[in-house]
Amino acid sequence: MRILMVSEDLPGAQVGGLGKHVVTLANRLLGAGHHVEILGRNDRGVEDCAAQIGFRGDYRPGFDYAHPGWKELQLGVFNPLKRPYFARKIAAAIDLHAPDFDVVHYHGHLPMVGLHVAEGINYVQTRHDQGSECLTHLRFRDEAVCDKLVPGDCSACITKHAGTMRKLVTAIAVTSYRSQSAQAFARHKTVFVSDFLRRQFLRAVPDADLSRCRVIHNFVDYPRLLHIAQGAPAPDAGEVVLVGRIDAGKGFGEFLAASEGRLPPHARVTVVGDGPRRAALEARHAGPAVRFLGWQDYTQALALTARAHIAVVPSLCEEACSTTVLEALALGRPCVALARGGTPELAAYQQTPGQLQLAGSMAELVERVRGLLAEPPRRLPAAPTFGADAGRLLPRLLELYAEQTRLFDRYVHLEQRRHAG
Repeated sequence: MRILMVSEDLPGAQVGGLGKHVVTLANRLLGAGHHVEILGRNDRGVEDCAAQIGFRGDYRPGFDYAHPGWKELQLGVFNPLKRPYFARKIAAAIDLHAPDFDVVHYHGHLPMVGLHVAEGINYVQTRHDQGSECLTHLRFRDEAVCDKLVPGDCSACITKHAGTMRKLVTAIAVTSYRSQSAQAFARHKTVFVSDFLRRQFLRAVPDADLSRCRVIHNFVDYPRLLHIAQGAPAPDAGEVVLVGRIDAGKGFGEFLAASEGRLPPHARVTVVGDGPRRAALEARHAGPAVRFLGWQDYTQALALTARAHIAVVPSLCEEACSTTVLEALALGRPCVALARGGTPELAAYQQTPGQLQLAGSMAELVERVRGLLAEPPRRLPAAPTFGADAGRLLPRLLELYAEQTRLFDRYVHLEQRRHAG
């Protein structure tokens, strides 16, 4: 099968979780004998893009996505025209390249792209975050999960002092965005990476037709992780590892504050990653018991997790399907996380009962970490397979790729009628 992956997150010097997912999937499909290429941005340089992101196939530069702000922050409104504009730009690139492929699989932040691709294209998209109905993609503001549903209330995410007119413009943008998302889901095949995401969209758009949607969790490249786990030294007693972008929703600062003075003397917390809150947290917490390593390449981050006593994922935001949790489980390490978003669904991938420990609050999370640190670290025996390995989930995606879309069925039917008449 000839498969075109599409994402505005690629290429990038520091590829995030969505980009890693795309590259992992594309490489495993290549390994299974399929022809796969990636279509991405052309405004981040076009030399050696595939090698830069770790992709073993060909990379096609297709669209620019630079400076997408449209002065929304200055104006204090979400612009109703902005996201459809960029969706059309990506769709135009898909239309240009799609004739070379059997299926186009879009992984990005604009769920309405499918409304603008040409008829007859076998199009699939994966929804990786809450951006199907939330314009910030996170549903997280003022240091807490946002449960607002009224479109006008979304103005608080763009300005703290929205008047009647700004609320009205934002309400138009949010209502249109959600409506276009629902139309795209009804028109084309869609994958949600957790049932949590599917439920969240229905909460915002109760009458949406999701009959063409499926839930397929994120996955990891287990052979690669297994190799790292087998080559890792014995776990370091007391080593607690946090990996991720250091921003408001990830809960790193809250965990460091809650655990200060609460962990046993031999504990050492290692924070791997960069982000807007790193400098402040490092200034406050760095010392003999807490070290900040900054951004590390993917292999090094996995190696640090593989030799840790415990991996901690303290996200305050509702993670859709945390790859960091899956990686810890695949590496055989105990993982402690807050029971939010799609994280509870990942208990299905534990290699032993209790490997994933879920907490209802940060205080409970710290207590669970304390309990695990009171015991010697254990290395789980390497399992030959892992439930969230990309290879295990490929058949489900290939089956989805092979299905004809409703639009294409209608297109073929009309063409047959036209020729018959």
